[in-house]
Parts: sequence; C-alpha cells; structure tokens
Amino acid sequence: MEPLDRHIVQILAQDGRISFADLGRQVGLSTSAVHQRVKRLEERGIIKGYRAVVDYPAVGLPMTALMSVTPFDPSAPDDIPERLADIDEIVACWSVAGDEYYILLIRVGRPQDLEELLARIRQQGSCSTTTTIVLSTPWEDRLGALPVDDGTP
Repeated sequence: MEPLDRHIVQILAQDGRISFADLGRQVGLSTSAVHQRVKRLEERGIIKGYRAVVDYPAVGLPMTALMSVTPFDPSAPDDIPERLADIDEIVACWSVAGDEYYILLIRVGRPQDLEELLARIRQQGSCSTTTTIVLSTPWEDRLGALPVDDGTP
C-alpha cells in the first residue's frame, strides 16, 4: 500500500465521518482525487465499512468480559462459532493459539446477565469457559501502526 493510501486509512480509522474536502486538505489532494482513492481502497477491501462508535454503558451494556472457550471434546467438529453465532451478547469471536480455542468479547448489562450467559454458552457450545471481567477501558479500536511497503512481493 502506498504511503498516501496508508495516511488516508489512518485518518479514516480515527474519523470515518471526515468530509472528502477535509481529508483531501490533510493529505494534500483535491476532493475528487481523495474520493477516488477512498473508493479504490473500499473496492480493494482495505476499507470494509464505516460504523458508529457506541458508548456501551449509555445504552445499558456497562459490563464487558473476555471469555475463553475450549470444547469439552477436542475431537468433535470445530463448530463452536456456528453454535454460538445467534447469541447477541457475544460481539466478537476470535480463533486463538494456545490452550483455548476461541476468545469471545461479551457485553451485558448486569452480573446476573453474565452468569445466565455463561450457562447458555457452556450448554449451547458444549464447551468450558474461563471469564475475565473488564474493569475499565482506557482505549480500544485503534488502528495501530501500519506496515511500510518495502516493495517486495
């Protein structure tokens, strides 16, 4: 990815609602040129979409937990994500290396909701769980450093 495209992605990751005119000013391009670049980044799948950043406590979901999941029977088909896909409180599911098979990001309103969810996940996923409750979130959803393209394939 070209340095200019990388810069555009970094700006959009911080403010997905920035106007093309303001984005163009920040990267030194005309509005139409920056619009074309953004469109190409979207077409290439580098920019997958835009979303609202939600204040979870304000919408009644103040409790965040990370849950590691391990199947009861490791020789059974690895279909835990499919078995848990309809549970709305699970907002992310990551396949991981290590003792666990998956890490789930959970958002609920109350400790009782988490307790009920744990039982449902264990039963529906046929798995054991280990849960870590998040006490605070100093920051999240940052892009991080993008690798520099050195030109090698």
